Amino acid sequence: FYNKHNSQQKSKSSSIESSSSSSSSSSLSYTPSLSSHTESRTWTHQVFPSFRGEDVRKGFTHERTCPKTKEVLSHFFWIPNHLINDLITQWCLVNKVDRLKRPSGEIVTELFTTDIEALLQRVYSSSSVTDQIEAAKELRRQTKKFANVRVFFVAGINDSITRLLSPLSGLSEGVDLNPELQEDIVTSLFNLSILEKNKTVIAENILVIPLLTKCLKQGTAETRRNAAATLSSLSAIDSNKIVIGNSEAVKALVDLIEAGDVLATREATSTVFNLCIESENKEKVVSAGLIRAATKKIKAGSNVDELLSLLAFVSTHTGAIAEMDHLGFIYDLFSILRKPSSLLNGENAVVIVFNMCDRNRDRFRLKVVGEEENQYGTFTKLAKQGSVRAVRKAQGILQWIKRFVTGKEPQRA
Repeated sequence: FYNKHNSQQKSKSSSIESSSSSSSSSSLSYTPSLSSHTESRTWTHQVFPSFRGEDVRKGFTHERTCPKTKEVLSHFFWIPNHLINDLITQWCLVNKVDRLKRPSGEIVTELFTTDIEALLQRVYSSSSVTDQIEAAKELRRQTKKFANVRVFFVAGINDSITRLLSPLSGLSEGVDLNPELQEDIVTSLFNLSILEKNKTVIAENILVIPLLTKCLKQGTAETRRNAAATLSSLSAIDSNKIVIGNSEAVKALVDLIEAGDVLATREATSTVFNLCIESENKEKVVSAGLIRAATKKIKAGSNVDELLSLLAFVSTHTGAIAEMDHLGFIYDLFSILRKPSSLLNGENAVVIVFNMCDRNRDRFRLKVVGEEENQYGTFTKLAKQGSVRAVRKAQGILQWIKRFVTGKEPQRA
């Protein structure tokens, strides 16, 4: 139950928004005696045709004055009306009516479009950091919960993305912006990017990619994760893959893979994977240090599933294979293949080994692979119990090993 609140109004009288879609004014035939609040109950009946939520909202759509005091409302935000809530609870008890219990956790009510614009204005131009944070938090909640808000914010408000990001526009290396405000703004941007039609508009804004890149490097852990998640969301669009791939975000994402926590690394890995679908970006991520960052994390046992998938995907790139070879990563792959934690991990590991042999079939590498097979039977086991793709790759490797012994050129699997 929510009421229109005037911040200057001292009276506790307010209107009702009922969660029941079938209740009407006549259904509340009994109200507990509370003489001091008779007037507030009276004008509620006069203003609204029923207590249904849509009728309550409709009553305020074109009216910005309080029905009781006639004061102009300072805003259209909906806040809990505990007095009316208690009255209705008492009525339900007296009439033995089961009242639906409110869900646990924070309750968020969708705001009118004018209120969304007001929130943005407070984020954009308020002289009070406290007020900016309060507005940004509410905007974060609204964009998370309501699809209509995500649509309206981008399509219905002029320059909305630029204005939202304006508090971050002065952010530079080493500048400690209020981390709470930064987190709420970045998270709001992520929420907005979920909507397919918003992705291109957001990515084409000249502020977005540079500011997200900086937020990958500084801010709270959640800010960094959500900056990476926003880039991941945006990179689902092919044209955005090119935009992001041509920016400094690539290096920042690779650095986050290496230094971030588990969740941040996961989001950054997802983004890099999306970017690499555009083949020209493989060269860029390899040049940015992806192989060293990813193999370091895998050796430490962190984010193994995601990073193996990414390395398997980029292992068709000659530079990636050369760096893996230089780092001796093939021995780590052997360890994974002997006891794969999942079919997918076994598949990705053997794909990488296959590509390492296929791209550069020098005698030393084939000898190393042959020694692994002779000592542990690694590829024979995988050829019998791996996934369909893993079996195919393992059989190809076994064929190479056999032909290497006879001195014949191996055939591609």
